[in-house]
Amino acid sequence: MSDHLAHLLPLEGLQGAGAGPLYLKLRQSLEEAIQSGRLNHGDALPPERDLAEYANISRVTVRKAVDDLVRDGLLVRRHGSGTFVVKPLARVQQSLSRLTSFTEDMARRGLTTRAQWIERGLFAASPDEMMTLGLPADALVARLGRLRIADDMPLAIERASISAEFLPDPMRVTTSLYAELDKTRARPVRAVQRISACELKDTDATMLGVRSGAASLSIERISYLASGRVVEFTRSLYRGDAYDFVAELSLSDT
Repeated sequence: MSDHLAHLLPLEGLQGAGAGPLYLKLRQSLEEAIQSGRLNHGDALPPERDLAEYANISRVTVRKAVDDLVRDGLLVRRHGSGTFVVKPLARVQQSLSRLTSFTEDMARRGLTTRAQWIERGLFAASPDEMMTLGLPADALVARLGRLRIADDMPLAIERASISAEFLPDPMRVTTSLYAELDKTRARPVRAVQRISACELKDTDATMLGVRSGAASLSIERISYLASGRVVEFTRSLYRGDAYDFVAELSLSDT
């Protein structure tokens, strides 16, 4: 353990000369370890007791340094599991004028995507799904709930509902939903999105690797076929520290 800590936090950085409280020196050393890649996204921080013994400082001092980094969003505490690194992300700009899937959008940026399935199957439609998708009471919907990950960074939680008429076998969706809808000529051609700010609750924050209460963007999208029929109802949560949604506006002639 001491060799591991010596690699992460060289003692000369903690005990070097210069004014300043010890907790601030430890905070700066931990932040430098995160920024340099010695501590990567998702890594567990060594226990506070081990850090205190290694640096010959009090656990109160360690706790204050860790609390600072949690407040700044570089660390997240998970009840019963420990404290984990949340490495800052390069912000992603997504246009509001193009209707693309997450997979297609990330591929254009050269990012490798994958998903962790939260939910996938056919279910009886809920009242919200019946109303939004225009379905009868006995209709089935395909639900696809996914944690969307780009280059090993969790970016969004996406929960999509599609009438079983257009997606009778949701297990066929492995990457892009729109690519699968293309096969049945049910890919949407336009959509209406509603974007609002919200704070992440514990479960969603844990999946996205950020602290509970972190800022996020809640996006509700209703997508339409050329006929005007609704084909997709999707609710998503995007990390507020990773995404910028950009819209191009033009001056009307009227």
